[in-house]
Amino acid sequence: MLELHGITAGYDRGAPVVRDAHLTLEPGEALGLLGPSGCGKSTLARVAALLHRPERGTVVLGGRTVTGFRHRAPRALRVRVGVVFQQPRLSADPRLTLRDLVAEPLRATGRRAEAASLVPELTERVGLGADLLTRRPHEVSDGQLQRACLARALVLRPSLLVCDEMTAMLDASTTAALVSVVEEYRARSGAALLSVGHDPVLLGRWCDRTALWSEIVEN
Repeated sequence: MLELHGITAGYDRGAPVVRDAHLTLEPGEALGLLGPSGCGKSTLARVAALLHRPERGTVVLGGRTVTGFRHRAPRALRVRVGVVFQQPRLSADPRLTLRDLVAEPLRATGRRAEAASLVPELTERVGLGADLLTRRPHEVSDGQLQRACLARALVLRPSLLVCDEMTAMLDASTTAALVSVVEEYRARSGAALLSVGHDPVLLGRWCDRTALWSEIVEN
């Protein structure tokens, strides 16, 4: 499903934050990537999600070698990946209502007409009441906004879900609810999961296996 070979990545002209990383995720597998804060695992997650171009290395998604990242990635590959970030307020357009936030990928891929059926279905699934859908990010809690961000990540029915510390800012009950939504989606769709975090207990319970950061990168 996903292969990362010799990934070295950083920002601007600074020193790389990821050096020679190797990671393989099988179809339908749930893989936890465990590492301390600041080690570079979020950067690697962005590379895996086709959101950050590595300086060196190869990304293979669904058997196809990736040659473009961000908007230059082929649409057929971009729509296969859904991403949920750690801080929902940094990944949500503050001008959008939650309804429009969830529908954003549909508009971007020319599937606006599907929003009327998919958005109510997904927002109900993640636990967002209809009364919240007209509100903007500043009018809801972090947990409610992260529920909307998870619905947004699922709206294109991705075959790979990348969760970068998705529950780090949430309370225990919201964490359990969102993990349950992801597991229900994976059970229905057969999607693979790359979950990045620093909580070995959560990753151990959630994932089929856990890869330690120290094991996948150059020391």
